[in-house]
Amino acid sequence: MNSSFMQQLFGTNAGWAALALRIPVGIIFMAHGAQKLFGWFGGHGLEGTGQWMASIGLEPGFLMALLAGGAEFFGGLALIIGLLVRPAAAVLAFTMVVAIFAVHFEHGLFMSNNGYEFALSLLAVSVALAISGAGRASVDNRLARAYRG
Repeated sequence: MNSSFMQQLFGTNAGWAALALRIPVGIIFMAHGAQKLFGWFGGHGLEGTGQWMASIGLEPGFLMALLAGGAEFFGGLALIIGLLVRPAAAVLAFTMVVAIFAVHFEHGLFMSNNGYEFALSLLAVSVALAISGAGRASVDNRLARAYRG
């Protein structure tokens, strides 16, 4: 593959701080994805989540639940591992934009009213990681160095 493309994909201009963002946010995303996909942690699984998504106008509900759950679970895993963090973070950012406007925006900012503050925080971290990359302690950083030669 083109070395320039690989540098853009795996390269990072972040230091150690990205690790402090990736791990907890990756855990949060994985847990939310596991709720949607597998019904873990008190979630409703694909069937229940799909029915709920259809009820709020995200159709087809099962597919939307699969896409959201997959983005969150596997995107969160990518953040934790530090592999393909830029594309994973971009997908997670898009997922949070959908969550904000489809579910939370009408309730205002605060979480106590089912508002968008938590999703906005996850969006901010996702955008920051998409811009900065995975940081020094990541598989991406090792791959970027390998493609530099």
